[in-house]
Amino acid sequence: MKIKKNIEKIPGGMMVVPLVLGAIIHTIWPKLDVALTGVTGSYMVGTSVILFIFFFAVGTNINLKSSGKIAAKGLSLLLGKVILAAIIAVILNMFLPKEGVTTGVFTGLSVLAVLAAFNASNGGLYVALMTTIPNRDVDVAAYPFFSIQSGPFFTMITLGLAGIGAFPWPALVSTLVPFVLGMIVGGLDHEMRDMFSPLQGGLVPFFAFTIGYSLNLDMILQSGLVGILVGVLVVFVSGYFLYLLDRYLVRSDGLAGWAASSTAGAAVSVPIVIAQMNPAFKSTAGSATAIVATSVLVSAILTPIVTMWYYRRLVKKGKIVPAEDADKSVETKATTKQA
Repeated sequence: MKIKKNIEKIPGGMMVVPLVLGAIIHTIWPKLDVALTGVTGSYMVGTSVILFIFFFAVGTNINLKSSGKIAAKGLSLLLGKVILAAIIAVILNMFLPKEGVTTGVFTGLSVLAVLAAFNASNGGLYVALMTTIPNRDVDVAAYPFFSIQSGPFFTMITLGLAGIGAFPWPALVSTLVPFVLGMIVGGLDHEMRDMFSPLQGGLVPFFAFTIGYSLNLDMILQSGLVGILVGVLVVFVSGYFLYLLDRYLVRSDGLAGWAASSTAGAAVSVPIVIAQMNPAFKSTAGSATAIVATSVLVSAILTPIVTMWYYRRLVKKGKIVPAEDADKSVETKATTKQA
């Protein structure tokens, strides 16, 4: 059975499928973790432990010795995402109630949901898109610099600076500890980096299931429409903003900006972690998680479509070499070398 291949046919499948499975199980057997106890029961409610290991693995992949051009592109995408999310959060906080919208079409919409959805890009999707287009080595290498946005740290900072929520310094520091440890270990020994970095993909379905187990199907269905709307806005609003930064600040062609326009799968964990740090967000954490999960799915579909549309536009204008011509060029060089 090709389980992995079939799951990946669904956009963001490795995140979405385990999450929905966890929600189904929790809806049918809400106390299953108590009944099972032991290792399995502890795992079902052990999101924080798995996320610590996940963020450590992400940290090992960050190479601070990269060239200036790579760093400039990565940091511009990172800061662009974070600053845009902060601006939107501050504006929405003026209009939305603290407990989020509880009635009507926009039920579940909250500042936490929008901030978490806008704050981080789907790194796997970004890398996949950039590697299918020739001569994008700088874009691919820039990924580790903005991968740190996958955690809750920047969301907590934004909420705190905007006066939307208060977090003690130990809580803020605790969210950075796994990243910093990973960066140190990966930086000191490349073999350690090679060992831990691949864990990123393998851990996603595990923490996705535990997050799903904290939800129920009703919550996901109620937040579906809002999640679709948020996902569309994430792609087109953040995509255009990042395109402008990549085009005029980094002096590139803007393609990386559109490729980074999605919502990260790891962002699904942010509302739960935020609620653990500040109980004031507990009332919105569940619906925010469902909205972010839907945004992950929607943006995983739209981001490739928009990115490839812009890529074809660049090819048509003669600004970049199409993939087939790049392949022919490589083959010609290889033939000439052999001759």
